[in-house]
Amino acid sequence: MLNHAYSIFLLFLLLPHGCSSPGSVHALPLKYRATGSSPEVIALYEAWFGHPKHISVGYSSQDPKEINSQIRRAKAMGISAFVVDWYGDREPFIDRSYAMIQKVAAKDKFHVAMMYDETDEEEGATDEAIADFTMFYDTYLSKQAPEHQAYLTYLGRPVIFIFPKGKHTDWDKVRRLVNQWPDPPWLIYENLPDSSSDVFDGYYAWINPGEKGWTADGSNWGEQYLSDFYTTMRLKYADKIIIGGAWSSFDDSKASWGLNRHISARCGKTFSDTSNLWRKYFSADDPLPFIMIETWNDHEEGTAIEDGIPSC
Repeated sequence: MLNHAYSIFLLFLLLPHGCSSPGSVHALPLKYRATGSSPEVIALYEAWFGHPKHISVGYSSQDPKEINSQIRRAKAMGISAFVVDWYGDREPFIDRSYAMIQKVAAKDKFHVAMMYDETDEEEGATDEAIADFTMFYDTYLSKQAPEHQAYLTYLGRPVIFIFPKGKHTDWDKVRRLVNQWPDPPWLIYENLPDSSSDVFDGYYAWINPGEKGWTADGSNWGEQYLSDFYTTMRLKYADKIIIGGAWSSFDDSKASWGLNRHISARCGKTFSDTSNLWRKYFSADDPLPFIMIETWNDHEEGTAIEDGIPSC
């Protein structure tokens, strides 16, 4: 369980620390900034624990008491929402977990959002995404959906994250679908914009060691990647929603899909540095809307912070 010192540590990292200067005097003011004085802190949540395909971590993602406990701990750390990795009807176990998390979140005055894990199948990817988004809206987002009030919003609109896989989805078609919803969602895509930037409302940074790649000792903790992300977004895409990333470590040796990749915790310094690097590129009076911690509980890739920030 996260102790009090860790809670204070995380809260301190994400509170304003006085004035800071943008990365360039030519940068434009952000079109979309934090609704308060600092970014809202959210955390990626994996809802697959308890399923036999994944390692045992001592709890089930469908246990309401466990979810309640996790939400209490997250709130104590200044986290306001879990962004739950969701696969539509490809993963019924995770869908049931999501339903329970949203139910508990509504009772605990917490928020939840969906990160849509795109299929890596080439054929039918767009049709599948359209069916999944429709299912999600009807089940979790519409005014008739139970606990819909727990869903994360920004400026009155729901926030949906997208994790790309096969990149075979025609997101323009999906965009046309969701624009018909009473409150069209913000669609937030991973990494920097490409030729389809007009389709998406914003972009989030994701765990990455940068151009130099992974090292055996994990010394490439992501400074170059985050610097490039913030610089490019600040200078070229200030009209998009920019979501920063923070992580404490990475080690996928426990994952069945692992490739022996590492980012060292550096006695907690990796979390401190990634949490605060945004300040170098965005002024204190022009803060990002969100910082996403990656992750709350992915124990298979060694990024979980639910048991504490790694230290020496």
